[in-house]
Amino acid sequence: MTGEYNCKIDSKGRIRLPSKLIRQLGEGNKVFTINRGFEQHLIMYPREVWEQKTEEMNQLSLYRTDERKVVRFFYRGASEVEMDGADRILLPKGLMKFAQIQDEVVLFAYRDQIEIWSKEGYEAMINEEPENFATLADKVFGVDRTDL
Repeated sequence: MTGEYNCKIDSKGRIRLPSKLIRQLGEGNKVFTINRGFEQHLIMYPREVWEQKTEEMNQLSLYRTDERKVVRFFYRGASEVEMDGADRILLPKGLMKFAQIQDEVVLFAYRDQIEIWSKEGYEAMINEEPENFATLADKVFGVDRTDL
């Protein structure tokens, strides 16, 4: 999946998924799990991806404090949602409050997940782009410029 999509929230807290995004998800994907992201946003996973994520979490030991905390924080607020006949999903109120979502959201799809940001939060995150993206990419991917 890939793409950025601006969506409005209706009076009941629902967003209509864009048809381009639905096509990328495939016809059978109508059930998702939404939970808190690492920053002040939400992450929505198709059912099969959520099942993979929970398998990863199940590998962590509940007898180790840090691993137990990661499991707790990962699952906090996790809610299953289903797309209705009008291609809408209902955002849980508690998660909307966490992500400061009100009238508009940006769906940011990449890899196998969809981040759900308040419009303002997404714009603030995008505006934090580093001065030199190439240097950041070198650092992340382990490129040593002194060898070039």
